[in-house]
Amino acid sequence: MTNHIHLLISMREPFYMPDFVRDFKKFTNKKIIASIEDENESRRDWMLYRFRFHAKFNPRIQDYKVWLDGYHAIECSDNKILSQKMDYIHENPVKAEIVALPEEYLHSSARDYMGTKGLLDVVLLDHDFGNLVESITM
Repeated sequence: MTNHIHLLISMREPFYMPDFVRDFKKFTNKKIIASIEDENESRRDWMLYRFRFHAKFNPRIQDYKVWLDGYHAIECSDNKILSQKMDYIHENPVKAEIVALPEEYLHSSARDYMGTKGLLDVVLLDHDFGNLVESITM
């Protein structure tokens, strides 16, 4: 999506979700800012200004703040919940009227599930989804 991200994550080692989210946001914040700085894009200065502006309100952040504080995690304790979350994620760009069909959204794993290679590397889940633990919206 253009203004948020959905993730289905699983880890083999025990983990603490806030630590994962903190590290994910820190890593991607740096990568996103580096990409913006490297692009010859008409909105580059405006985007960097906005991210710098939001960083001013948090003394822990030095330069740029890409992500909002917090996240919404839901434990996917069984295949039914996991399937519901995957359907929700795939339908999100349709509900936002960005595309007519989930597989038309270039940044979605729905393409891979429909047999078309998407832009992202996706590990497909079979019908037995296994032990995926959390669905995260940021």
